[in-house]
Amino acid sequence: MKRRDFIKLAGVSAALFPMAPSVFGQQVGQPVIPPRRYTYRVTYKIDLPGDGKKARLWLPLPDTEDSPHQFSQGSVWSGTASTARFENVPGTTSPMFYAEWNRSGPRSVTVSSVIKTSDRAVNLERYREGNSSALPADVKRYLQPTKFIPLDGIVRKTALSITKEAKAQSQLQKARAIYDWVVENSYRDPATRGCGRGNIKAMLETGHLGGKCADLNALFVGLARAAGIPARDNYGIRIDESAAHKTLGQADDITTAQHCRPEFYLAGLGWVPVDPADVRQLALDEELSIEHPRVVELREKLFGSWEMNWVAFNHGRDIRLARDSVLGELPFFMYPQAEVAGHERDSLEPAEFAYKITSARLVGTGIKF
Repeated sequence: MKRRDFIKLAGVSAALFPMAPSVFGQQVGQPVIPPRRYTYRVTYKIDLPGDGKKARLWLPLPDTEDSPHQFSQGSVWSGTASTARFENVPGTTSPMFYAEWNRSGPRSVTVSSVIKTSDRAVNLERYREGNSSALPADVKRYLQPTKFIPLDGIVRKTALSITKEAKAQSQLQKARAIYDWVVENSYRDPATRGCGRGNIKAMLETGHLGGKCADLNALFVGLARAAGIPARDNYGIRIDESAAHKTLGQADDITTAQHCRPEFYLAGLGWVPVDPADVRQLALDEELSIEHPRVVELREKLFGSWEMNWVAFNHGRDIRLARDSVLGELPFFMYPQAEVAGHERDSLEPAEFAYKITSARLVGTGIKF
């Protein structure tokens, strides 16, 4: 269900969150437990500098393309903006908040969103590819190249080499081969600013396969597309602690908790969640080898499931928020963006920007902004 009126004032039926096995928060061999199902309030607090005559602000908001694992209950704002509105990220149906100040002085705004999430898992054991290879029209665009994710040259050559070496025939086998290759050959580089930029051509040409989530997961997306598998990144933010791995969660102050996650598409089944970058993050943060049982276990879990202590914003690549903005074209839209007096604010320096993002778990089913 897609909603374009971002202010929602109705509760959510439990039918939207069907019971499904959870692969998180349990030990191997223990009985399967129901998934976590929580409601959260995510809040941006922005205080831009008061100099200059004009300032503009753009904020990514939780996706309103509702699903059993994420359901948006709306957003509200307050502040000193001369103009403010909820609208779509250009070229997409994903929501964002825009504010503008036409005078100098205090420039503050607060935007809160309420979201319900439920752990997500796809059963791949019984999946069998049918004879039909037809893809829905809205899925076909996820086979196209982007500025930083070309599908020819070294990207296609690498993708074909991976699937050939793995002797992968089906789409599922190819996706698994690419996932395993990214896990085994990439690494998390803590020196990378933010979440990286996802320039996979440069990564493959230089052989430097280090980075953060926007790099490693873009590598999966690009190689999958080059192998003929629809794939996309979901740009979002962690909003709670992890039930399984402390390093893969963040609660309360989530200002620097941005994280993207990829999916690939299987005909007859739909979108399948994966996250090779989180496998590498666990290995780095806990100083574990890729063969360590904890890493091996997470590697299996993250091919087909996500712990939903995280919300998605959008799938967009090569985003231009406004034609007349000094921001130019963004590789993706996952951080607050602003310009003051014709100068871009550094979105990766929240204290300088300045912004703060918080999350709070809510009790009950009513909306509490």
